[in-house]
Amino acid sequence: MISNLINKTQMKGGFGVDDTKNQHRKHKLIEYANGKSLEEINGTVEVPRGKGFWRTLFAYSGPGALVAVGYMDPGNWSTSITGGQSFQYTLMTTILISSLIAMLLQYMAAKLGIVSQMDLAQATRARTGKALGIILWIMTELAIMATDIAEVIGAAIALNLLFHIPLIPSVFITVLDVLVLLLLTKIGFRKIEAIVACLILVILFVFAYQVALSNPNWGGVFMGLLPSAKAIAQHPEIGGITPLTGTLGIIGATVMPHNLYLHSAISQTRKIDHNDLDSIRQTVRFTTWDSNIQLSLAFIVNSLLLIMGVAVFKTGAVQDSSFFGLYDALNNTSMLSNPVLIAVAKSGVLSTLFAVALLASGQNSTITGTLTGQVIMEGFIHMRMPLWARRLVTRIISVIPVIACVAMTSGENTIQQHTALNLLMENSQVFLAFALPFSMLPLLMMTNSEVEMGDFKNSGWVKVCGWISVIALTFLNLYNLPATYEGFGIWSKGTSDVLAYTTIIVILALLIWTCVELYKGDKRFAAEGKGFGQREAQMKDSVVED
Repeated sequence: MISNLINKTQMKGGFGVDDTKNQHRKHKLIEYANGKSLEEINGTVEVPRGKGFWRTLFAYSGPGALVAVGYMDPGNWSTSITGGQSFQYTLMTTILISSLIAMLLQYMAAKLGIVSQMDLAQATRARTGKALGIILWIMTELAIMATDIAEVIGAAIALNLLFHIPLIPSVFITVLDVLVLLLLTKIGFRKIEAIVACLILVILFVFAYQVALSNPNWGGVFMGLLPSAKAIAQHPEIGGITPLTGTLGIIGATVMPHNLYLHSAISQTRKIDHNDLDSIRQTVRFTTWDSNIQLSLAFIVNSLLLIMGVAVFKTGAVQDSSFFGLYDALNNTSMLSNPVLIAVAKSGVLSTLFAVALLASGQNSTITGTLTGQVIMEGFIHMRMPLWARRLVTRIISVIPVIACVAMTSGENTIQQHTALNLLMENSQVFLAFALPFSMLPLLMMTNSEVEMGDFKNSGWVKVCGWISVIALTFLNLYNLPATYEGFGIWSKGTSDVLAYTTIIVILALLIWTCVELYKGDKRFAAEGKGFGQREAQMKDSVVED
């Protein structure tokens, strides 16, 4: 019985967080957890006070890199490159707007963690009932596993391309990344941040190099950044997608729910005095700087991917937008756009660098996906597993559909196999559409609340931009569900529509339930004096008395 494996600890009070250490943790695979978020690394990184801007920023830099990984994972690649191939630079504005929304949401997530000392999962669970907490946990777990499927596919294909390992063995090899995770847990969180940042720089270098060789039309690139109705037009249809479809694909692959949970947790890794408002303000400020710098790099990477689709390849040349197809296209001189690229492609450098970047992207996501899984399990259902065990379970579950897809298409030709894997990766992202509103809406409501945040509550313009972003992203994700269900190819159009609209009704009902419970939770916290707003008032009073 799981209940026999859970070792309950005594609540210590505070803001819905239990700081009591579990004395028997080493003896349990599954244990009760209601302490600090990511307790092993919470408050472990020293930061300076009263030092210069750059030295202080360096001390706070790192969590932003872990978050930025989710904005440049393998799921983003084909949507951006295909968008460039089909519509030139039109969808550059979509990448820009998605990145700005990401910066806004990640700022709120980090601020929530720093001020409330709870991650998003903990804060939501503390204000809602057990039943809703379990539902939100299941939805977020499915979203993480869906993201993991894209990482399995990307890493397996990279191993196949670089070392010619057959696909099925490559898929099983990806399970061994749990060993990498075990190694990383021994070296310290600061070093993990540095490794992730280095892998991001590898990805950035690869695509910057390829784009530089292609000599793109920079005037067209910058014009593409300007908002245009063309980006959401329903015509023309090229390669089975319209600009609107391409925009929805980029947005869906860019803003992911697990990043909000992750950032609200790892923003707490810095050691600060939570009884000092100036210390909290400094942490919010520099964490925001770190996040925005790293997400700007993610914006550049995604922009480079779209520019690759326009400038590296001849227009319409890439018919197979899977990772295999893109790798082959970088080896095929007839598909490349200029003599310099053709000369370099003959050496095999372009395709090899592409595969290296793909592998780096997959390994980065391994770290962040596992940390997020621990955050939501502890936050929503107060249970903890060792990182290696959590990673092993989620990776094995994610491997199953990939193995099934490879096995079912083994008798078909190469292009059909590649297309099937690509479709699996794209269709797996449907769970992101389910889970995203349930992370964005609580985040916005709690950071808007004076009870929860005190003087750190969102300013007027942040509230307006936040509501516009949340409503727009929720609408676009739900709007695309009928097409997504139809894209599965399992049901007829009529059946797909019925299932999609039923899903939309269920999601909206759950959102209303969530909003009601969060509102009641906010009132309860105000009555019980648990919110940061009341504690902040006490700190101000003590300063006045001194």
